[in-house]
Amino acid sequence: MQSGKLSLPTLTLERVMTDKELLELAAKAAGLWEDTFMLDGDWNPIYDEQKGFYLGWGKGIWNPLTDDGDALRLAVKLNIPIWECAQYNRAMAEVRYGAASGEYWEPVGDDPYAATRRAIVRAAAEIGKSL
Repeated sequence: MQSGKLSLPTLTLERVMTDKELLELAAKAAGLWEDTFMLDGDWNPIYDEQKGFYLGWGKGIWNPLTDDGDALRLAVKLNIPIWECAQYNRAMAEVRYGAASGEYWEPVGDDPYAATRRAIVRAAAEIGKSL
């Protein structure tokens, strides 16, 4: 402390992404973006906040935040290891390569499956951001 001034560390706050933004970036990372989803008149993928993205030709919904199968396929396709850390009461997905490398932790709360799915989607979204 010099000149009577207190020096505080700088905090960086990142904007939290919406579920739609997370899913868009995760889809981009998995190569699912425009050629997989049903498109509206402006050629944008159709998204329902309660369900997720509509797949083309009546193939259902894609939402790895709510569907265990979609989340597992996303983790396998992008080579994302997942961990359930009971010691910390958190789920973690890891990206081991590229600009998105890091650990993506989610508190387990009452639903370890939802936490694990969200960790996977967050990791995939970071990969999508780096593309």
